Amino acid sequence: MRIDGAAVALRPRWLLTLPLLWALLVALGALVTGPWAGRWPVPAEDAVVRYLSEHRTGAGDAVSQGLSLVAGTQGVIAVTLLCVVALLVLPRTPRRAAAYFLAGAVAAQSAVFVLVTMCVERLRPDVPHLEQAPPASSFPSGHSGAALALYGGLAVLAARGTRHPWRLPAVALLLCLPAAVAVSRLYAGMHHPSDVVGGLLNGACSLFVLARALPPSGGPHGRPPGPRSRAAAGGRGAVVVRHPHACPDELAEAIRAVLDRHGYTDQRWTLTTVERPNGELEALAARHGTALVVACGGDGTVRACAEPLLGTDTALAIVPCGTGNLLARNLRLPLDPAAALERALAGRTTRIDVGRVHGDGLPATCFTVMAGAGFDAAMVRDASDRLKARLGWSAYVVSGAGHLTDPRMHLAMRLDGGPELQRRARMVLIGNVGVLQGGLPLLPAARPDSGRLDLVLLNPRGLTGWAAAAGHLAVRMLPRRAGRSGDTATGSPVARGALEYFQARRIDIGFATPQARELDGDVVADGTRLTIEVQPGALPVRLPAPTPVPAAARAPRHDDHAVTSGG
Repeated sequence: MRIDGAAVALRPRWLLTLPLLWALLVALGALVTGPWAGRWPVPAEDAVVRYLSEHRTGAGDAVSQGLSLVAGTQGVIAVTLLCVVALLVLPRTPRRAAAYFLAGAVAAQSAVFVLVTMCVERLRPDVPHLEQAPPASSFPSGHSGAALALYGGLAVLAARGTRHPWRLPAVALLLCLPAAVAVSRLYAGMHHPSDVVGGLLNGACSLFVLARALPPSGGPHGRPPGPRSRAAAGGRGAVVVRHPHACPDELAEAIRAVLDRHGYTDQRWTLTTVERPNGELEALAARHGTALVVACGGDGTVRACAEPLLGTDTALAIVPCGTGNLLARNLRLPLDPAAALERALAGRTTRIDVGRVHGDGLPATCFTVMAGAGFDAAMVRDASDRLKARLGWSAYVVSGAGHLTDPRMHLAMRLDGGPELQRRARMVLIGNVGVLQGGLPLLPAARPDSGRLDLVLLNPRGLTGWAAAAGHLAVRMLPRRAGRSGDTATGSPVARGALEYFQARRIDIGFATPQARELDGDVVADGTRLTIEVQPGALPVRLPAPTPVPAAARAPRHDDHAVTSGG
């Protein structure tokens, strides 16, 4: 059982076992108050409690009262809230999965306890009590159950979430607390021995059920099926970031096997979430160290994994299993996910450029494929998730058809600090690579190792303009004939402004009105500004050998900023 992931994958069927726990405790309570009431060892329980009450000391009373505070209702609520907040807020902690596990275990124990006391009536031991007895039944012990659910849960988190030297003493101390609370309840005359046994059973079963109902990212929904890899002598470490929908269990098992074959036997798996698109990558990499990060998902997952690797020597391996997989396509990786990883691990590490972008309402972040505004971003934003699941990237075509008549944008841009250029366009796209789905070379000169970014303005006028732009791009996909020069198509409608190309290291764009914006296929907040800079060679990526980082299409490059498709 591992509780150190970020993702929360609820398995509701395990929660259905809580009524069985309630029924079990009700049956035990009925036995000790009914048929077993006059049979050994139930009558002897009073003798145990009476002996402890007759041998009380001042120090013992103080310890008992302290344990009652930390295991009482107010104490348990306070400690649980404090730990949950810490798990959700502090860095390098198990975070959401652990927080929900802990809070769920305490809540489940409490719910079962309340329901059992409504069905079982048992008087408290007939001895002087150290504290005021609540009106609830003596069976089961709520203090004992809550202590085991809370402090036992913390012991599980400490055992699984860290390798610090204080881990074992902390786990031992946390596990001793519930036992000490159970003894203190007998010492205080508040419960019979069978009451604390029932309470401890409630706490232990609640812990087990919640660990199964809320599996962490290292559990069955995060770690792929099959035996856990063990770090062999000389085995290398890898963190695998897995998108739970794009990378199903069968594919995850294949990825695990590929990594094992290439010596990455010390694997740490983490699931992506909406809040944490790279899962617990930073925490796992910092805690365990890693030579490789494997991104199992689409371009959004790749971008999220690339961010913490910029400027480091930790290589990124891409397992293309998303909707677009544009970076993998442009790097000429196989689109079969397992085959792509196999080829990459058999190859070498190559450094590629990334783009760094920020703007109003958009904090600085990187992109590996493209950043866009206008038509492209609106198309991505409005693509149906259901259609994407059924049609893949073709769903973007369906969405784009509804935006062909959107109004043009008024924009001003500067390239590498040069003079301001005024333009009108339906789409602005800045690319680190240039080929779209279906092999469409929208940015034919873009290369991910050029140290520059390519920009295209798309400004067709009416359906005729759209048809002309589409035809121009379709021609580029045809094999070049001998004597055919370049991609400019001088004299075509494109040359009269439907497509305009630029190259720069820094691009500043301002829009007259807020526009839809996207990064690597992920929609970000609408805004009026974009500032994009290239970071040359910032990202180490595993690529098949001996092919170097390929060009989207080998096209003449120019030293000036503007590379237009006409005169």
